[in-house]
Amino acid sequence: MTNLKVHAPAPADLDGDLASLRGDCARMARHWAAPEKITSLPVSPSLILGVTVPATSARLLEAMPDYGN
Repeated sequence: MTNLKVHAPAPADLDGDLASLRGDCARMARHWAAPEKITSLPVSPSLILGVTVPATSARLLEAMPDYGN
């Protein structure tokens, strides 16, 4: 007897559901290797140039107890 089921390589529905997305991720997982752990060294603030922060964002961070005050 012949198996007449055809499996498409990708779902025909481009707005797939969560199960479809999880299946796609599971198939791709073996193609991507996790990078080695990279440890960053601290950078002197004097070497950080050209960073601008909008005033509204700066005020927002100032109002957060973890960052401002």
